[in-house]
Amino acid sequence: MQYLEFREQLKDFIIFSLDDIKKIEPSFHRQRLNEWQKKGYIKKVIKKYYVFSDFEIDERSLFIIANKIFDPSYVSMESALSYYNLIPEGVYSVISITSRKTYVFKSSLAQFNYRKIRPELMFGYGLVQYRNHAFKMAEIEKALLDYFYFNPKIKTNGRFAELRINKETVKQIDLDKLKRYLILFNNKAMEKRVNKFIKFMQYA
Repeated sequence: MQYLEFREQLKDFIIFSLDDIKKIEPSFHRQRLNEWQKKGYIKKVIKKYYVFSDFEIDERSLFIIANKIFDPSYVSMESALSYYNLIPEGVYSVISITSRKTYVFKSSLAQFNYRKIRPELMFGYGLVQYRNHAFKMAEIEKALLDYFYFNPKIKTNGRFAELRINKETVKQIDLDKLKRYLILFNNKAMEKRVNKFIKFMQYA
């Protein structure tokens, strides 16, 4: 398979693997990927995963890549809170939740962080459509709870204030859903911290 034919066959892919290629061309030899990397046609994201060098990478395409390279996972915590404009600044790495193991991938595109959670807590996310693709993103309520779950030291009004929460965006949070989800964590200390945070936001 010549590169131009290869490019046309995979033109709708944001990220692709050798397995993806072999579904199209079973006899494809991975040595071609090494050749095309050297020529600057494609870039390696991590082992076995590639993107086209001329593809314009943005935040949402990074979310799609994060989902693809470590499955099952969904984007959450600071990455999701920034996506929802709940916290003001963008996040320089993509943070995801997984039921597998805590892991970090460093690549030329971004750093991809995965935090392990109990399988029964892999809920509260949905699919977001983007460029004829979709990525798994935590709901705003679950992203907030995942953040508190992994940051037990965030428990005082001073620390809540440091988060610089967007008060307008807070209105998007469904408090009933937040509390239903919170119960499922079965963590009394976390419940206390989250309820204190809710009161702080109501009176801040």
